[in-house]
Amino acid sequence: MMPIEIRGSSFNPWDEIKLHQQKLNRQGQYGATASFVGTMRDFNEDKHVQRMTLEHYPGMTDKYLEKICKEAHQQWDLIETLIIHRIGEIKIADPIVLVCVWSAHRAEAFDACRFMMEDLKSKAPFWKQESTAAGNRWVEKSTPG
Repeated sequence: MMPIEIRGSSFNPWDEIKLHQQKLNRQGQYGATASFVGTMRDFNEDKHVQRMTLEHYPGMTDKYLEKICKEAHQQWDLIETLIIHRIGEIKIADPIVLVCVWSAHRAEAFDACRFMMEDLKSKAPFWKQESTAAGNRWVEKSTPG
């Protein structure tokens, strides 16, 4: 099973990377660690956003995140991948997602990390509802870019 986790509580992405590297215990084998951290911003589509709620489909979402990791391992020479994603109520500046990749070389790490994040953002079964001064609204999926 690929290391993925869906959490209902806040996390520190930098602590998670450090902890995962310690558990990995493969120092000297990887020369590159590429990571992406997505955080909650206070605006979207020219509207001020006060908070957001992320929902998912248990079982389906986990399987999709595992699929993303497996595809990355098939396309690039990777040592390890990690995805941590929040659900529930999220506040401004809270980390939402961490995607991290370990590889012997930077090109594979960068390419795999971008692929994983773009696939997750555009296709993973998460639903986002934003709270604004005008009320709540559901947000459409983003396309890669």
